[in-house]
Amino acid sequence: MMIGHIVKVHIDRPLGSYHPEHQDLYYEVNYGYIEDTLACDGEEIDAYVLGVDVPITSFQGRVIAVIHRLDDVEDKLVVAPINMHFSDQEIIKMTHFQEQFFHSVIIR
Repeated sequence: MMIGHIVKVHIDRPLGSYHPEHQDLYYEVNYGYIEDTLACDGEEIDAYVLGVDVPITSFQGRVIAVIHRLDDVEDKLVVAPINMHFSDQEIIKMTHFQEQFFHSVIIR
């Protein structure tokens, strides 16, 4: 479990961009992956970056939660600036644009 760890997120889908394969999926937050990690899908672990309201290319912050998808093979990390906190409801609201397609729970 990576909750509480400081990680560097490489942003490959910045705030305001569209998914490369699903052109109707608009990224309302910065989204990327943690280099040199491995998720259950064989790719790097993905992460939402909350608390940054401009498009970025990389970010270092604290893992504040994990979105555990009950109907998918991979979980998503939720990363925020070290001094910022978000409630479960805030996380659900900010990640709804993509998580609405999955059944998930927030793990702290």
